[in-house]
Amino acid sequence: MFFSKLFCPTIKENPSEAEVISHKLMLRSGMIRQVASGIYSLLPTGLKTMRKVEQIIRQEMNVAGAQEVSLPAVHPAQLWRESGRWDSIGKELLRFKDRNGRDYCFGPTHEEVITDLIRRGVRSYRDLPRTLYQIQVKFRDEVRPRFGLMRCREFMMKDAYSFDVDDSACEESYEKMYQAYCKIFSRCDLDYRAVDADSGNIGGSRSQEFMVLAKSGEDEIVSCTSCDYSANMEKATIKIKVENGKKGNQERLELKSTPGKKSIEEIAGFLKIPASDLLKTLIYKTERAFIAVLIPGNRDVNETKLTRHLGATHLNLASPSEVQKLSGASPGFLGPINLEIGPQHIERVIIDVHVTNGDSYVTGANLEDTHYMGVVAGKDFLLTDQADIHKASAGDSCSKCGQALRVDRGIEVGHIFKLGTKYSEVMEATFTDSTGKQKLTVMGCYGIGIGRTVAAAIEQNHDEGGIIFPCALCPFEVAIVPIEWENEVLKKEAIQVYENLSKVGYEPLLDDRLETPGSKFKDSDLLGIPIRITIGEKGISRGKIEVKLRWANKGEFIEKQNLLGWVESALQIKKARRNT
Repeated sequence: MFFSKLFCPTIKENPSEAEVISHKLMLRSGMIRQVASGIYSLLPTGLKTMRKVEQIIRQEMNVAGAQEVSLPAVHPAQLWRESGRWDSIGKELLRFKDRNGRDYCFGPTHEEVITDLIRRGVRSYRDLPRTLYQIQVKFRDEVRPRFGLMRCREFMMKDAYSFDVDDSACEESYEKMYQAYCKIFSRCDLDYRAVDADSGNIGGSRSQEFMVLAKSGEDEIVSCTSCDYSANMEKATIKIKVENGKKGNQERLELKSTPGKKSIEEIAGFLKIPASDLLKTLIYKTERAFIAVLIPGNRDVNETKLTRHLGATHLNLASPSEVQKLSGASPGFLGPINLEIGPQHIERVIIDVHVTNGDSYVTGANLEDTHYMGVVAGKDFLLTDQADIHKASAGDSCSKCGQALRVDRGIEVGHIFKLGTKYSEVMEATFTDSTGKQKLTVMGCYGIGIGRTVAAAIEQNHDEGGIIFPCALCPFEVAIVPIEWENEVLKKEAIQVYENLSKVGYEPLLDDRLETPGSKFKDSDLLGIPIRITIGEKGISRGKIEVKLRWANKGEFIEKQNLLGWVESALQIKKARRNT
């Protein structure tokens, strides 16, 4: 490709609407353009990079025995009503009617459609196992689309689904997909981690997320510094150290004036006590009732765990006015003593497992500007409904080996689920086993966000000059930059290099624009092209060519006849950009 022919409208300044580096650089480098909130056009370089991710995925899916299909993007509501998700999923599901008034949705995922396909096409155990996959556009009407392709409404996804005769066979299919995912993200040259995860509204008994490590990641990853334990924050568990009656030094209730001190930090500072001696009381509301939650002041509530414990669909903090009505006090002065529990008030109280019998705490007194000191767990309030509802913290003890945990940030690029019979049961996807009995197919599902993978690669690989693409994902492998395009000698040499590289299968970008060398170098860096070949009189006169790796500090001159071998060797470098 000649640069003058490439549709690649670059931008010099950072776009004001972009919050994270991948969004900024994809806009600046001309990879994407926004059409509407969370909806983007992919320009040539953006699409080329996406296609490279897709090619890797297809190769590994096929090697793993999966077969590619193409399923409809528009789904009849009937299938979603069969699964029960038409009503359980909120406004993220884009619903509409056709000209005959029939309900449809734009598919955010394809469990219903693929299950319907299998129940119509599989009759016997001899037809199983089957793993089918597709790479297709999805739509989820996110309440707050942001971060470019990392959280948009319309996106490209690879989704695969396995169907087996029993749990044991499903575990084999799951493991095949796990290994395929490891190969995919390794081939994309990403620094990633597979972590235990919550299954969310997809459902199932087991799931793992594949996280690309990046400081800008939306998700927190908890991992052990000693063993192989790792989990998404939503799923992470820790080893609880119980020392009954050891916390606090006061066991007699005493009202204490705390004027204007509402936050944990303010109260702890005012009373000169550690945050762990405080007990936070929070009120949540579900679709059914109000719930009170008690948790030590140095801990945060894991709302995913709390939702799962309650068996709720929706969970939100109660508003200040609702808290005032229920307790008589504003948030910050809530406490477990004298809370009204009942159908018209707070339905139940959930207490974190860190709160132990005999421990003494400071709590809100349900009076403005007032706290109780000497509130003893098990005496002044009962430990009747305890659950693991806290977030893990760095330094906590690993639930597997007891050593210290660490917390990193990551970007979810893939998610695999062991679904069991969640969908096959309600949609009656059955087969006849070897004894003639009807059995339910056992399912797994496996997703990869294509655009997210590209964005995550940029978040992990960039510098002040722009993108530093892994070699496997770059839109062009080599940038050829003649110092002066109007110089016939340099032009001829540049075209010769371009043709030689093209003949052996590389994708070079020849910068034939009438721009300054500095502008050409900056665009090459911005686009993240791994190798830059500079054609200038200084080198040509000596039979040499200047070459530079995108992640290197400076270039070097090599003999012209060694160029192809040097390029081949350079493109084999793995993770060099992270080690320099």
